[in-house]
Amino acid sequence: MTVIRVFLADDHGVLREGLRALLAAHPGIEVVGEAADGAGAVDGTVALEPDVVVMDVAMPGLNGAKATERLKRACPAVKVLALTAHEDRTYLRQLLEAGASGYVLKRAAAGELVQAIRAVAGGGIYLDPALAGHVAGGFVSVAEARKALTGTELSDREEEVVRLIAEGYSNKQIAARLSLSVKTVETYKARSLEKLGLRDRIDLVRYARLQGWLTPT
Repeated sequence: MTVIRVFLADDHGVLREGLRALLAAHPGIEVVGEAADGAGAVDGTVALEPDVVVMDVAMPGLNGAKATERLKRACPAVKVLALTAHEDRTYLRQLLEAGASGYVLKRAAAGELVQAIRAVAGGGIYLDPALAGHVAGGFVSVAEARKALTGTELSDREEEVVRLIAEGYSNKQIAARLSLSVKTVETYKARSLEKLGLRDRIDLVRYARLQGWLTPT
């Protein structure tokens, strides 16, 4: 059996101790380290290179989203599973955009956390069913994760425009490629930003990366 190496990051020592004991009872999972803050989580991940980091989202100093972004830059292969008491979908979107592979609510059953760890370690995305709602069992694709958190999805034409924006095309170039007016392209862009709760072109590029639309260079 392949052992999943897990790193725990939470500012509450009692919770870390409980998580360690919980995971120790499950074969195939080994806790290899822990940290009490975001900076420690980044340093520990770089030093130990675990398979999965279970990351509390609300920690002193460097919060979960920022810590996730930093450690994913340093160790892209490491999977991050956010553990949170908060049900703010906007913040959860930020976690996914930072590179997290999913999230579990702290009030979830113990078995769900173990299930989520195994899912993300295997390359999947896991959303707590309490927030994902219509997503059966919490196992989703990247596109389904975004839809579950936003409650919206792009039309085919909006998606086409966003893909081209992410690939670096200007509004004028997109208009020429799709036989549209520049004003229409701008309308599709604005509508997409509004639907997704994003702010600008940079956010659209991040969104496209999250969807797996951009080919790595």
